[in-house]
Amino acid sequence: MFNFKHHTCLATSSKTVFLKTQQTLKMTTSIRIEDSYQGYSLDSFCIPKHYEDDLESVLIPYGVIHDRIERIAKDIFTDFGKEPLVAICVLKGGYKFYTDLIDKINSLNRNQGERSVPLSVDFIRLRSYQNDKSVGTIEVIGGDNMESVKGKNVLVVEDIIDTGRTMQKLLGLLEEYQPKCVKVASLLLKRQPASNGYIPEYCGFEIPDKFVVGYALDFNERFRDLHHICVVNDNGINKYKV
Repeated sequence: MFNFKHHTCLATSSKTVFLKTQQTLKMTTSIRIEDSYQGYSLDSFCIPKHYEDDLESVLIPYGVIHDRIERIAKDIFTDFGKEPLVAICVLKGGYKFYTDLIDKINSLNRNQGERSVPLSVDFIRLRSYQNDKSVGTIEVIGGDNMESVKGKNVLVVEDIIDTGRTMQKLLGLLEEYQPKCVKVASLLLKRQPASNGYIPEYCGFEIPDKFVVGYALDFNERFRDLHHICVVNDNGINKYKV
């Protein structure tokens, strides 16, 4: 069981009401990777030569990522029904998850027959990392033209929720534009002491407190070209830190 601050929205005749309450949620919709899990050996997968000395293990293989995204897409499709949805990608790390998630929702739109979810896309960029740490201050680089979300259902697509402060910043920004409803889909949720307890509505994997890269997650702009989600070793951290 987890205690957390949960953002729920209720549509009213005049505005969207955001309820920020302490709730308890049993995590039944994500795959939990235990702290004791060591991952897969690099030798079992095709790893780019330029990263072979920088990684500790493969935490989540590429194929497993896609299988999990397929289920998240189905859940989103079921929850929103025929209602239009604005899907906002949090750049840069979220772009692969976002692209694959939207593709799978569109596949459901093409093949379900009786219903489909009208989709529109938008993008925002936040920055909260320096080296391997999530810093206290969060810089909003995009999102100054978000009037289009007013009165609409919004899905925020993020790569990883670490401390939760970045997501709180983004939700606060979106609240100013009065959307009808906001839900968050994050590929990863990290368990760590500095977390504020935020849990997204849709989550792929709950992971240990390790710094992970790959599948567009970076370390100072490195490793975005790595297919699998992997754990960086000390050599990789020292090589690419700024």
